[in-house]
Amino acid sequence: MELTRRHALAGAAAIAVSPMLPAAPVRAGAPLADKQAPSYYRYRVGDAQVTAISDGVNTFALPETFVLNAKKDEVNAALEKAFLPKDKVSIHFAPLVINTGGKLVVVDTGNGPGAFASSKGNVGQFASNMAAAGIDPKAVDMVVISHFHGDHINGLLTADNVLAFPHAEVLVPAAEWKYFMDDGEMSRQATDRMKGVFANARRVFDAGLKKKVTPYEAGKDVAPGLQAVASLGHTPGHSSFILSSGSDKVFIQSDVTNHPAVFVANPGWHLMFDQDPAMAEATRRKVYDMLVADRMRVQGFHYPFPANGFVEKDGNGYRLVPAPWSPVI
Repeated sequence: MELTRRHALAGAAAIAVSPMLPAAPVRAGAPLADKQAPSYYRYRVGDAQVTAISDGVNTFALPETFVLNAKKDEVNAALEKAFLPKDKVSIHFAPLVINTGGKLVVVDTGNGPGAFASSKGNVGQFASNMAAAGIDPKAVDMVVISHFHGDHINGLLTADNVLAFPHAEVLVPAAEWKYFMDDGEMSRQATDRMKGVFANARRVFDAGLKKKVTPYEAGKDVAPGLQAVASLGHTPGHSSFILSSGSDKVFIQSDVTNHPAVFVANPGWHLMFDQDPAMAEATRRKVYDMLVADRMRVQGFHYPFPANGFVEKDGNGYRLVPAPWSPVI
């Protein structure tokens, strides 16, 4: 509708008269909500159903060394380009539950209940959001772990330090298991962070899990339709996965990239958490070139929730194109 001078004058006259109108009764205002709805999202890959489940978001001040080979100002510029605030980083976490039709499979488990308590509920939400999605942890047949960082394995245990998935077989990368369970490798660690990664892995797997662990090799199916893919560099045994059903596929990239606004856009940047940054970069470029060529959907553990979409080439890097939200499954 075209706004004319006559409409504008009529509106002004109505405003002038409004003080003479009887006052409407004052209604009590509704209280402001203090939390979000449970965060889970389902989609299909052929006959399989994928449920992405948020474990929350960790926000922290941007470290000088978050990117090892770029200046903080450059990282801030990448954040601002993505309409994100500078000088801080918000990292998302999105484990998966896959119903293959015959098996219920969890892929990675989030930060765990200890982090839920220490972060005042910002992370460690996997268990509560999984319950809200109607998924019983006792019904889980398999838990597939991509690598041994705490945000992927800590949810294997409950707050009482017992098994969160009591009937599930736990599958782990063979190279990851060999490395982190090696006492010699643990003794050679020089940084507090890596000493902590080793100690935490021992803590988790020593809590009654060792007898449930089955190491797996890359290139083989770890569950029906779920193939393990070596994607090394982030850790010595870091693994991604391709879920296939019929002609449909999704690449579950685990930590091939961290924050997409930083590392999808700038694949040559090296994350402070990558054990072999050069190898991680080579893996990142190889994986993303494949995703672009095959136009394959990708599910990213650290992408903004619901953490899936597609990638395209963008200059010297790539761009994440989020998949549209669907009201139906």
